[in-house]
Amino acid sequence: MTNDRDGQHTERTAKRTMPHDIVILGGGPAGLSTALALGRARKSVLVVDGGPRRNAAAVHLHNFVTRDGIPPDDFRRIAHEQLAAYPNVETRVDRIASISGTRGAFTLRTASEVIDARRVVLCTGMIDEPLPIEGFAELWGHAIFQCPYCHGWEVKERPWGFVAHDAAMLHFAVMLRSWTRDVTLFTGGAFEIPAEIRPQLEAAGVRIEAGPILRLRRRGQTLAGVELDGGRFVPVEALFAHPPQRHVDVVAALDLARDEGGYVRVDPMSRETSIPGVYAAGDLTTRAQGAVLAAASGAHAAGMLNYELTAELAALGLL
Repeated sequence: MTNDRDGQHTERTAKRTMPHDIVILGGGPAGLSTALALGRARKSVLVVDGGPRRNAAAVHLHNFVTRDGIPPDDFRRIAHEQLAAYPNVETRVDRIASISGTRGAFTLRTASEVIDARRVVLCTGMIDEPLPIEGFAELWGHAIFQCPYCHGWEVKERPWGFVAHDAAMLHFAVMLRSWTRDVTLFTGGAFEIPAEIRPQLEAAGVRIEAGPILRLRRRGQTLAGVELDGGRFVPVEALFAHPPQRHVDVVAALDLARDEGGYVRVDPMSRETSIPGVYAAGDLTTRAQGAVLAAASGAHAAGMLNYELTAELAALGLL
């Protein structure tokens, strides 16, 4: 499943842990939800979570009923406190470097350990790659957002912008009118707006700026507006964009089937990937991303995985 030229050396020198029923990669909403459901099903679960959070710039988490407005760090703290009630669930701060093996006998390696598992669940999310626009990286998560359902209320009724890369994204500009009457669509000259879509944009009151974006004017982490090539300035206080995303290295190294957007394909019922015994939940499987959606897909994956694994363990006389 992966090329690990140093695998033999690593296995000789690294500490080997006791086998786990399930190892979950990622400790965000998807991974924590998966761990809770499987822990309550009395499975031996290890959650390995390492590296920066994807929503590290976010101040609050929204659209998660009973948790609307909670800081992400508090959300994780509460989740870990609840998982601590289940002695069969372990969480660990570390990074999985490679995954090999087959269903029922996976080997996961960190820098210091070799971990055995019967099943693997990928909940690693995605890595956002900033657009090559001056000021974009500094404003990401502060004045530039992906999801209006997550961040729109806090900046409602202000001038908004949307950076689109192709015509398939244009419906998003119309949707933004739900939060503000002032929406400007920036195409950067990357494509022509189809004749059949332009009337929809005009009917919704969406202004169109087709010129290349030169830079974003900002004051610290506050957006003042968009400066276009040629000097034209468009006042904007919140900007929405869907920048390219890539997988974390350990997922990218796996020979997993992906959809046309590059997201990991899963069986819609079981959430098993193209590699038997490896499941996936959360943002790495879809562009429809959000904390509550990721948590729901984690619970879904846990339920189906538990059924399949329980049947296997019962047949082996291990239950």
